[in-house]
Amino acid sequence: MVHEYERILRRARREGARLREHIWTASPEGRRSKGKLAELQGKFAGRRCFVMGNGPSLLKCDLALLKDEVTIGSNAQYLIWDDMGFVPTFLTVEDRLVAEDRADELCALQQPLKVFPRDLLYCLGDSANAIFINFVRDYQPFPQFTSDFEKIVYWGGTVSVLNLQLAYYLGCNEIYLVGFDHSYQVPEKMDGTVITSHGDDVNHIHPKYFGKGYRWHDPNLARMEQAYSEALRFLDARGILVRNATVGGQLEVFERVDYPQLFRSSEPRG
Repeated sequence: MVHEYERILRRARREGARLREHIWTASPEGRRSKGKLAELQGKFAGRRCFVMGNGPSLLKCDLALLKDEVTIGSNAQYLIWDDMGFVPTFLTVEDRLVAEDRADELCALQQPLKVFPRDLLYCLGDSANAIFINFVRDYQPFPQFTSDFEKIVYWGGTVSVLNLQLAYYLGCNEIYLVGFDHSYQVPEKMDGTVITSHGDDVNHIHPKYFGKGYRWHDPNLARMEQAYSEALRFLDARGILVRNATVGGQLEVFERVDYPQLFRSSEPRG
């Protein structure tokens, strides 16, 4: 009886997912997002992409070198865009707390092209220049990496996993991570997994990133590394080069490469 109930429940979930997809596809926003997504597939084929983390080490890099590269930023990276001197090619958000706490700022950004999960429409639905994707947070087995970004995108415990899936969809054949410190100072006393900051943020690129009053999730580094390892396996099997160009930091899932060296030669990189 238990197995039969589980089978019926799974079928109901599948039917519900198909119905939601049909409703979304028929809506004006759904048609617009799907059209824009289709235009992005393979758009940067043969080019390299820099997935930009938000750790303090990002500020140790000469970011001006990235101005003409394909770049993916995330969350409140816009706090340093004036200092960077350019706007990244894409900005992504998948964390509900970030979306809710910074909804007004995120919606007001006219550029770059923004990529958000559809389940954040309730707070980011008025966003200018945004694409909304089918982002799955609860699935088994974990982790997974999508082969069809237009159809489904998987959560991986960090927005960077979304960004790696996007880079693959764009057709980039080299992906470099920069600003991935993979290390956090977390308050000793917390109420569950949600933390509300009471002072400046020491873990990210700007003191106001998760500054006073902003909420953030207790980072689960082991879960992130699981998802990174799956991303590496998937991309490596398809001949996509992935390297960590972070200055320092604690992320060792990906092979290291020297950031400045990437801009010194036209020889094959990696």
